[in-house]
Amino acid sequence: MQALYATEIAGAEDAARMVETIIAPKLSGDTAALAFAERLFWRVHRHLARLDKIIGSHSKNWDLSRIALVDRIVLRMAIAEMLAFEDIPPKVSINEAIEIVKRYSTAESGRFVNGILDSALFDFHGRRLLNKSGRGLRGMEAIRKRGGTESPVREPSPGN
Repeated sequence: MQALYATEIAGAEDAARMVETIIAPKLSGDTAALAFAERLFWRVHRHLARLDKIIGSHSKNWDLSRIALVDRIVLRMAIAEMLAFEDIPPKVSINEAIEIVKRYSTAESGRFVNGILDSALFDFHGRRLLNKSGRGLRGMEAIRKRGGTESPVREPSPGN
């Protein structure tokens, strides 16, 4: 989140520098965590417009520019995880996003982020955009009960 925030402030051309100066030093001792953080960073960075379009379509009566920057970044991260990280259960992405915004954003951010992500998840599942297997299927039963389909397929991959 910190690297995405810094990139948002400094400009997209500094993205690689943010990975090198923010992500790499913090996670240098944990190869798996570093690989995950870099993959998530680049996934979000490369697909900002698409992620923002998804957020906009699920944030009723809110212009994207009015959403707090931390909330917007966390929403992007959670949506990227839901769509591109097969082994992460969607509810884990949502719960982590809520906890992050509760800690680093406004008092109302937790409920706001939860509402957008819950709506997006239901939509993704109904449109078969989720590719979850194994652990990634956890939390999907509630969506099935709400009317989603049972056979998610892979979303066209836009790259890492």
